[in-house]
Amino acid sequence: MRFFLIFFFAFLNFSSPAHAAWHKASGEHFVIYANQSDKTIQLFAERLEVYHAAMALLIGRAPESPSPSNRVNVFVVRSQAGVRKLADLKTKYTAGIYLPNAGNIVTIVPRLRTGGSKFSLTPETVLRHEYAHHFLFNISNRAYPLWFQEGFAEFFASGRFERDGTIVLGGAANHRAYELAASRKVPIELLLDTAAYRKNKSGGYDQFYGRSWLLYHYLTFDEARRGQMTEYLKLLGKGTTEPDAAREAFGDLDQLDKDMDQYAKKKRISVFSIPPSKLKTTPVSTRRLSAAEAAIVPVMMESRTGVDEEEAKKVVADARGVAIKYPDNPAVLEALAEAEFDAGFDEQAIAAADKALALDPTRVRAQIQKIYAHARKAETADDETAAWKQVRRQVVAANRIENDHPIPLIQYYLSYRSSQNRPPQIAVDGLQRALELAPFDQSLRMILSAQYMEDKQYVAAAETLRPAAYNPHGGSLAAAAGKMLDLAMQAIEKQPVTDAIPAD
Repeated sequence: MRFFLIFFFAFLNFSSPAHAAWHKASGEHFVIYANQSDKTIQLFAERLEVYHAAMALLIGRAPESPSPSNRVNVFVVRSQAGVRKLADLKTKYTAGIYLPNAGNIVTIVPRLRTGGSKFSLTPETVLRHEYAHHFLFNISNRAYPLWFQEGFAEFFASGRFERDGTIVLGGAANHRAYELAASRKVPIELLLDTAAYRKNKSGGYDQFYGRSWLLYHYLTFDEARRGQMTEYLKLLGKGTTEPDAAREAFGDLDQLDKDMDQYAKKKRISVFSIPPSKLKTTPVSTRRLSAAEAAIVPVMMESRTGVDEEEAKKVVADARGVAIKYPDNPAVLEALAEAEFDAGFDEQAIAAADKALALDPTRVRAQIQKIYAHARKAETADDETAAWKQVRRQVVAANRIENDHPIPLIQYYLSYRSSQNRPPQIAVDGLQRALELAPFDQSLRMILSAQYMEDKQYVAAAETLRPAAYNPHGGSLAAAAGKMLDLAMQAIEKQPVTDAIPAD
């Protein structure tokens, strides 16, 4: 299942620079692949790491440092059209996508560039916006209204770097100026009610993103409103509905709307300026990809953004073509293994993965494909017991390569579920750890919640389900989570008070 957040904006044309070699920049939290100069990709990777540190400083919380395979992978494509093609989206308003899946966190953006009009939406702003979503998902187990999610992302994405290295956050969202001036205004009652907004939203472009930024900025810096956003979030945390929480925390909503309009007319606004001396980041390394690695990047992007049956056939053909040209490159063979599995060829996936691992034993993604392929084979094996033991051996091998990779923990648990056996406690513990490593993965929340429901741990199930059930971007998964949450809450009402989460 493909789950992603999409960043919308008024259509802009970006010019593309001359052809450059493919480069890869690796930092503590990000990996960037771009067909651009090493200086450009190094600059943006370093800025992203500073951005992460600045957000952590302002919020006072930082996500757990990810394992190498659980970093955000940024793929830079030539244009917005390339973004839409990878996402299989028809809308012309898509500027970037964010796919938050355990062990496969992917962001797709157009070509990175500096300069340009202050009113244009730059790819760096898109990157910041998408990472702000990721950051929020990682530091909180809460479910937030749509306006808050987008206002938060816009607030932190709108900023700049000064020449001395100072990062400015909470700046004016100039790229929303046209939207706020010319698009259809979103009534305050709809802005503050996710369900009502979605129900009443037309197909046209409106001011939702701009008004969300404006409200977040206003509540953050206006002295008269100090503390209201904190109170609002507390009310939501207690289960108060979005409209009721807004009225109780903000007061008269019509007045709030008028105050926001006045705030938008200010010629100068407050910002957070953080000098480099207050921020600690780890070094970023950049290298030019080999010819083999560069040739397989398009296959990697297709596979990692998700393929359907027809797309899988094309991608595996492309991967095989590259592998014929570069038969002894571990990156090519690792990508080939994934393409073979997606296309339904389990034996070929295992063979390609084995070749990749023989050349480079650290290729955990190749080992992951072996887990997937052996698990699918086990479903129809004559000796199911032996087949599932083989799957668990592959899990152990992957865990040895990268101890904090969430996929082996998930697959170890699923190996028991798929074989119709109750998972042992160690498998359940592993699944809980996987969610700690990947709290942004809503499908993983559903799996763990189902286990809690079976074990009659209804409070734990409800707490785990809420972010998925209330996720404004969740679609059908959110609806399913909502139904399970209702069942959990009904069970809680029937239980003695003893079934409660102990106080910290």
